[in-house]
Amino acid sequence: MWKKSSGKTRQIRALDESLPEIDLYESSKERKAYENMGDLYTIITATEHLERAYAQDAITQSEYTTECNKLLSQFKIAEKAALGKKNGSMTTETFMRVYQMDCPRAADRLLRMGVPEPLKNNSGEANVAMSVAETVQHFITAMDAVKLDQRAVDELQPLLSDLMNALIQLTDTPNDFGPNHKVRKWLEKLNAMRAVDMIDEDDGRQLYHDLDSAYSEFTRYLRAKT
Repeated sequence: MWKKSSGKTRQIRALDESLPEIDLYESSKERKAYENMGDLYTIITATEHLERAYAQDAITQSEYTTECNKLLSQFKIAEKAALGKKNGSMTTETFMRVYQMDCPRAADRLLRMGVPEPLKNNSGEANVAMSVAETVQHFITAMDAVKLDQRAVDELQPLLSDLMNALIQLTDTPNDFGPNHKVRKWLEKLNAMRAVDMIDEDDGRQLYHDLDSAYSEFTRYLRAKT
């Protein structure tokens, strides 16, 4: 049972009354830190269960994509809150090892891929045109952000995630499509960093160059299709 021993300390009594009580936290700051780590733990676990359910055909593609996008967006927020600058050099991978989280699918989705599993299908010319327009907009938004010297991971990662998600929804693109490879490379790099980290100026210049090159290749592909 829970026992409040003072205004700031909360303890839990062991089943064996002879054992000492354990302090869970001694201040509201500590409590918040544990809550933040609990949120991160929950999101990683939920992602693992989602990936397993999708692999077993227990949910539809639409349900999977909606929930996966939601977890991906929540992940970086939770990671920043739980493993911010005050937590030293702890990364999500370290966090998972410390708390013995056996979640390989979640690690792959959250730390490497950064987007839901794609499913390409022929969805009609109107939908294809809309997908192309959205992809162009995501390219421009990401390039503008880099040009305006945005360097924080939690600013750039969502933009590249949206761009990657748009690219993989396009029909008829080859498996070795250059823009996909370039954007995925940067997305994986950012996913491996903490939300509070920043890329340096050299990386910023290279990122803009790669996005500009990918956009040019994308537009050439579109012209060749018409």
